Amino acid sequence: MWLLFLIPACAAAVFSCIRLVRMTATADALAGQEGPRPPEAVGIGLYETAYLAGGPDRVVDLALVLMASRGRLHLAHTGWTTVVDPKGRSRLERAVVAGVGPDGQCPTEDLRRAMAVHPTVLEIGARLALAGLATPAPVQQQTVLVIRQVRQALLLSLVLLAGALAFGGFADGDTLAPLAWFSLPLVLTSGTLLMARVDVYPYTRWASPVGQEVLREVRPPRQHGLTDDDERELLTAVAMIGPAAHPDARLRAALRHRH
Repeated sequence: MWLLFLIPACAAAVFSCIRLVRMTATADALAGQEGPRPPEAVGIGLYETAYLAGGPDRVVDLALVLMASRGRLHLAHTGWTTVVDPKGRSRLERAVVAGVGPDGQCPTEDLRRAMAVHPTVLEIGARLALAGLATPAPVQQQTVLVIRQVRQALLLSLVLLAGALAFGGFADGDTLAPLAWFSLPLVLTSGTLLMARVDVYPYTRWASPVGQEVLREVRPPRQHGLTDDDERELLTAVAMIGPAAHPDARLRAALRHRH
């Protein structure tokens, strides 16, 4: 009876761990295709900093904050974005205005989702990835997904073990066999997760190890005394931390993620 619980536990463990190993090999191969270029050759500005710190979503949030602070957009706490000045000053700003649509107004979350996959935003990540500063977006997303699957396989093994012990009809002292066999998927998944902390964890972040060094060189934003007059520092704080770093409560409410 308990074998019916063991088989899916082993299958889930083996499948998820193999996927993680293959993903690691793919990431290592991509990382070795081209050596990183010096950061100064790439041009690390606010949007590049935002991508390394938080990916495409952070770039979009930074663009919305910048345009709102300069009076080009109105971000309402009700969840709507309105175009005030349709003349974008950069490719990304023009893409945001186009993303709002011809009516000049749209739900902020719809705009954020659309802009996060816009070619103008993805181009920033592609350029950083070619320079060795960012983890390629597909690799980052798939690695996070596969690690989650290994964790789920570990949890599934524990649940199935509990089910086997509860419904197996064991007499006293007869539980050693299922415990011994269930140790296989448990050790496999937990051991893989431990190794992933060293070998795979760098690929779960948007910035590569070299990119992390670049981020550490960015001047840390002040936690107190941040004013609208110090625009560069304000935008750097948003790039590094997100909209939560903005002192304007109304703007933070406008950019609070809604599901």
